[in-house]
Amino acid sequence: MKIPESIKFDEDFELDLRAYELRRTGRAVKLERIPMEVLRLLIEQRGQLVTREQIVERVWGKDAFLDTDNSINGAIRKIRYVLRDDPEDPRFIQTLTGRGYRFIAPVIETGTETPEEKEAVSELPLLPLNPEPIAEPVSSRHGRPKWTIYLGVAAILVTVLAAWFRWSRKPIPPANAGERTMLAVLPFENLTGDPGQDYFSDGLTEEMIMQLGRVDPQHMGVIARTSMMHYKNSREPLAQIGRELGVQYVLEGSVRSDSRRVRITSQLIEVRNQSSVWTREYDRDVQDLLAIEDDIARQIALETQTALGIRKATPEVGEQVPFSQERYAAHDLYLKGLYFLNKRTAEGFGQAIPYFQQATEKDPAYAPPYAGLADSFALMAAYEGAPPAEFAAKARAAALRAVELDDASSEAHTALALIVQNYDYDWQTSEREFKRAIELNPNYATAHHWYAEHLMWQGRFQEALEESDRARRLDPLSLIIIADQGVIFVNSRQPDRAIAQLSAVGEMDPKFLRNRVIESAYLQKGMFEKIVSDVEGWPVMDSPWYWAGVAFLEGNAGRPREARRALEKLQELDRQHSIDPMVFVTAYIGAGDKDAAITSLEAAYRQHSNGLTSLKVSPDYDSIRGDPRFKELQRRVGLE
Repeated sequence: MKIPESIKFDEDFELDLRAYELRRTGRAVKLERIPMEVLRLLIEQRGQLVTREQIVERVWGKDAFLDTDNSINGAIRKIRYVLRDDPEDPRFIQTLTGRGYRFIAPVIETGTETPEEKEAVSELPLLPLNPEPIAEPVSSRHGRPKWTIYLGVAAILVTVLAAWFRWSRKPIPPANAGERTMLAVLPFENLTGDPGQDYFSDGLTEEMIMQLGRVDPQHMGVIARTSMMHYKNSREPLAQIGRELGVQYVLEGSVRSDSRRVRITSQLIEVRNQSSVWTREYDRDVQDLLAIEDDIARQIALETQTALGIRKATPEVGEQVPFSQERYAAHDLYLKGLYFLNKRTAEGFGQAIPYFQQATEKDPAYAPPYAGLADSFALMAAYEGAPPAEFAAKARAAALRAVELDDASSEAHTALALIVQNYDYDWQTSEREFKRAIELNPNYATAHHWYAEHLMWQGRFQEALEESDRARRLDPLSLIIIADQGVIFVNSRQPDRAIAQLSAVGEMDPKFLRNRVIESAYLQKGMFEKIVSDVEGWPVMDSPWYWAGVAFLEGNAGRPREARRALEKLQELDRQHSIDPMVFVTAYIGAGDKDAAITSLEAAYRQHSNGLTSLKVSPDYDSIRGDPRFKELQRRVGLE
């Protein structure tokens, strides 16, 4: 069978399969490898549904250990950007919600080639079969050839922020003169030839972010790991990265090794003129990787501190701390747990918890995994809609242990602040712990993020938005931070701003469930047809929060029969396994049973449900807000 050499579509575009190049009006258009592979697959299967599973198998293989959902979303956005394709009115790529994508434009094939020639074209040099010896120099990011992208290395693409800036009415405020210098640590490249060493290069990146964040938090901010991992193996120009993240400096590096030695190369670059501030190479014996990681991270932190003229450093920076093999193993497991924790899904928390538990078993004196456990247990109850008693005690024990082991840990104090807020309704202690966490590490984005929520629950909306802005500066690509800022707009009764912000999040990741709070903004504007259309388009889920949401929205949209049917589904789930009474509150409101809603609220209070933190501000309770029993509950929760 003959294979086309190139494929033309529309009047302007041509995909040259021999040159592995996309052209518009005869000129090459920049498109990275992952989006290019996705585009090729869609065109090859034009007119047919291409599932996300097919994309994963084509691009990464069946056993990929990475966040493929975000990677696929990023690839589709990049393709649409270069094709100038509108997702709402597509000419090229049609999204079939919950199913996949379809290429819908007519194509013209030009030239042919044999299957053998096609194989030669398809097998592009994605990685060196014989990695360069360690003695050879490592090229900088600007001259790095494409074949250094390793097959099997986690290829998490940058989330395109164009949609965000297009839709949001409140962009990230720019840094003013006198404000902190902002720095980003790009994921260190694994050039060892062994994808199994990814965790070392990722761990080195994490260590750099942690060490640099301690140098002088008052004068230098460091972008969080969750945002930086979007750039792993990406080819984005530094100028673009600087604009997307709002940074003035970028630290990049790579890791090479042979059987005896490891070489780590790092470079600090000023984004404005893309000039190198300094470049260093570190050669170490390969026997103790954790000592290498810690030692080099501290040296690079000190080099950066000196180069940027930052005089102050915390006592920890530059001090060598001995690490055991147990600590190294625990840290490795901790990083794996963080990967799943950052997914912010009930399934992700379930996958994170075993890694954190194994880390505490490997090294019972290591504080970070306990903080990770506390976060996972605390969030699991909210995401699953399970009775809080199942998780609250475990979350509290892990947080207290983390603080006991390391009272200087911002992560530990942040976890404890969340728990005493959500389950004890102790707003004074929670605020003190959040402030302590931020004092210990002003560069910890999660502390700012959850403190913003803390302020929002109390109706301190302006303070909450300011704190949320701080979190976004430190973690600009975090969907949960951007979405939760949209929640602040919802609860402060600013539906237009909420819709703009949450629509952008939906464009970034249509499967991101937190984004469904946008329906509350639609309710504020009386957009009932839009609500019904959205709810009917949701894939049915065996989840308490799903049926509660359907009951609430259908009832408020004037469809009581559908609301009652969803409530019955929720009651059926409750008979199968116990559900947090808080889940029933909005379902009963939607079904028009306000007395049952109040009764569920009182049951939720007896069980110390974390959902009660929203009583003061959530528009979901406006229909029962005047009930004296509701006001009494609000008083008992400390939110008069």
